[in-house]
Amino acid sequence: MKIPLIPLLALSLFLAASKVVGSQPPEDALLARMTLDEKIGQMVQADMLAVQDKNDIPKYGLGSMLSGGDSAPSDNSAATWLKTIKEFQDLALQSRLHIPLLYGIDAVHGHNHIDGAVLFPHNIGLGATHNRRLVEKAGKVTAAEIAGTGIHWTFAPCVAVAQDIRWGRTYESFSDDPKLVSDLGAAAARGLQKALPNGFSVLACSKHFLGDGGTHDGIDQGNTICDEATLRRLFLPPYQAAVAAGARSIMVSYSSWNGKKMSANKYLLTDVLKGELGFKGILISDWAAIDQVTPNYKQDVELSINAGMDMVMIPHGPGHSNNYVEFIQDLKELTAEGRVPISRIDDAVRRILRVKYETGLFQHPYADPDLLASIGSKKHREVARECVRASLVLLKNEHHVLPLSKKIQHLTVLGNAADDIGIQSGGWTITWQGHPGSITHGGTTLLAAIKQTVSPKTEITFSPDGENPGKPDAVVVVVGEPPYAEQLGNRTNLTMSPDDLALIDKAHATGAPVITILYSGRPLVLGTALKPSDAFVAAWLPGTEGEGMTDVLFGKHKPTGKLPRPWPADNSQLGPDTPGTAAYPPLFPSGFGLNYSK
Repeated sequence: MKIPLIPLLALSLFLAASKVVGSQPPEDALLARMTLDEKIGQMVQADMLAVQDKNDIPKYGLGSMLSGGDSAPSDNSAATWLKTIKEFQDLALQSRLHIPLLYGIDAVHGHNHIDGAVLFPHNIGLGATHNRRLVEKAGKVTAAEIAGTGIHWTFAPCVAVAQDIRWGRTYESFSDDPKLVSDLGAAAARGLQKALPNGFSVLACSKHFLGDGGTHDGIDQGNTICDEATLRRLFLPPYQAAVAAGARSIMVSYSSWNGKKMSANKYLLTDVLKGELGFKGILISDWAAIDQVTPNYKQDVELSINAGMDMVMIPHGPGHSNNYVEFIQDLKELTAEGRVPISRIDDAVRRILRVKYETGLFQHPYADPDLLASIGSKKHREVARECVRASLVLLKNEHHVLPLSKKIQHLTVLGNAADDIGIQSGGWTITWQGHPGSITHGGTTLLAAIKQTVSPKTEITFSPDGENPGKPDAVVVVVGEPPYAEQLGNRTNLTMSPDDLALIDKAHATGAPVITILYSGRPLVLGTALKPSDAFVAAWLPGTEGEGMTDVLFGKHKPTGKLPRPWPADNSQLGPDTPGTAAYPPLFPSGFGLNYSK
């Protein structure tokens, strides 16, 4: 297929700006031609649904757009996404200087908003692989699928060092260990930003700076209370690693440090990140995050931009959403009043333009339509399948119940989660919160994978509620958390649900060996679940490739996953200070994981 050509004027501008005058970089040459209005327009990132009139894109010279958790075309197919993004880019290139639009999306475990895309395990599962090579490989696949829809920017990887598993975003964190998060976060960024064969490049975004995984009691968007030495020791290393790996964008956290909102923390954003760490890329706000700084929006703009924020995410919805025009007007007034220096505006826009040049956006504002065919491809699914099997942690295996024989005569599978791609994939799947059901095409549930794996002579009984299990030779029971995201996943009690415990008891009552598979975004308090289970597998939130689980359950591959964080014995161990200490030994320590040879 033919790649769409850049409009002739845009190409001429790129060639002219690329000719360095002396030692002047192309972003400086372009910056010198811009009006204040055009500069401020580049600092706006408006949600798809916030843009009420598409002609506002060239009118205000918007620098960026995004699709938030529930912003999508009415037809969620990859082809429709590609067409939609192209329409937005066409409009952006009609502006006076023809500066291309940088479009962003939360592709956090694959291109997870797109129907039919390959969905990888969430980060906690990838953390259990302890495998930088594999995480980088997953990032590269994700980038190819993102590029297939014409999108240029993903708000990933999350490099939070989650300390308290009550936090609803724990599954977005690779580990509670800063070193493991640093290693895997850098690997993910490298994979996402690898140049694709057609010259199109995807921009990664490490998030959320700084300390989002350390908030008091694990409250989302809360307050991290610690001294600077602790902040630097626990939460800064992943950003040091990200900058060293070539990160070109970083998202600023909603959270606070000792009561001061990150969105207004000039010391951390400018002095530490941009100065001490030498970060040269874009600082982007979270979804309406600057609105939380003060009760006055104009003051929010002043404080956040002066603190070092380069681009502001403006969502749709209530409050100050849909207000990109207000933001532009306020920032223009603040500059005229001398409250935001023009040097700060120029610094922000220079960073934005530099990233657009470095990612090849001026040369390749449109995707290669040929990439569309790679979305959900068998080759991509094989990489996700490898990630799934490497993420599984075998916590118990009495009497060597696992691996199961493919020639087993009668296998019973209990639990509705066993045949539910939505539960298997968790939050941030098609929608922000995710939800149970067949929410995306492609992929394989665990039940479907079992049916594909066992002998044609094997009798399989599936009972979602555990009734009428038959007389099996073994029972696979699948339990776990329903999908959730962010603050709606905050929990103070992480004991497994009574229904799940009852389902395991029903499996045990058959008298056959019981293999329990747990889908969860964090370690759960197992209570009575472990004793009646002959084997127990922490499968995390594995995504769409259920065959990765059967690869291990039926012995094609041995389990290699190791816990990326301690597993609590009870609800008194959910916070950051108790697991792993002599007084409060965890149920399983970090790094635990059985192998079939043991």
